[in-house]
Amino acid sequence: MWKNIRVLCLLVILLIVAVNAWRDQNQNWDKPIIVLLHPINADDQASTQQYIQQLSLSDLAAVQPYLQQMSAHYRGQPIHVYLNLGRELTQKPPKVPEQANMLDIILWSLKFRFYDWQQHERSDGTSAVTLYLNYYDPERTRELKHSTALEKGRIGAVNLYASKKQNEQNQIVLVHELLHAFGATDKYDAATGQPLYPQGYAYPKQQPLFPQAKAELMAGHIPVSADKSKMPDHLQDTLLNEITALEIGWIK
Repeated sequence: MWKNIRVLCLLVILLIVAVNAWRDQNQNWDKPIIVLLHPINADDQASTQQYIQQLSLSDLAAVQPYLQQMSAHYRGQPIHVYLNLGRELTQKPPKVPEQANMLDIILWSLKFRFYDWQQHERSDGTSAVTLYLNYYDPERTRELKHSTALEKGRIGAVNLYASKKQNEQNQIVLVHELLHAFGATDKYDAATGQPLYPQGYAYPKQQPLFPQAKAELMAGHIPVSADKSKMPDHLQDTLLNEITALEIGWIK
């Protein structure tokens, strides 16, 4: 009996995944894009909780004008994207498995989609994307694990610092993961973290090539030499190159 119940649960999850995949095959950028953001106290610290209680959309103020500016450059007109700060969640999303094989990743993906379905707030169909913002106290967590987002289902788990001083970096990470949900791919070497050439460069045709003035957002770093790069300080220190614009449908 328990085996049948488990099989039934899996089939329900697969059905949810299939429906989401069908719904999200194409994005009409002419329609408003609503991004639902759920803050989560990921490390259960009082300091993190205090930050979340004071969190407002002003802490993410650069996101909307940045996306409008970038989209207008490629489309001739800006997209209309709106951030919606949802309720704080106490239930944490499933963690991405480390050193996982393909089966582990598939199982995590199903669990994450089921977690998203459980939150219910997307049932009205108004949100194009839901991002779960996992906040950590930077005094206790010196290095954040990689965030992740799924194009099928348009959901993401974004690891951020619970500090006003980190708001600029938080916005870079948030937009990076948001664009993953629309089909943008990473453009850095997974082993070294260095931007890949040419797809990970903001100005791949620049002569001389180094140093670059900005980071390609999906590469995450500004190349200063063939084997060295630095983190951008602000979202405006990044841009989307033509490859990323093509991936997300801003170039036809």
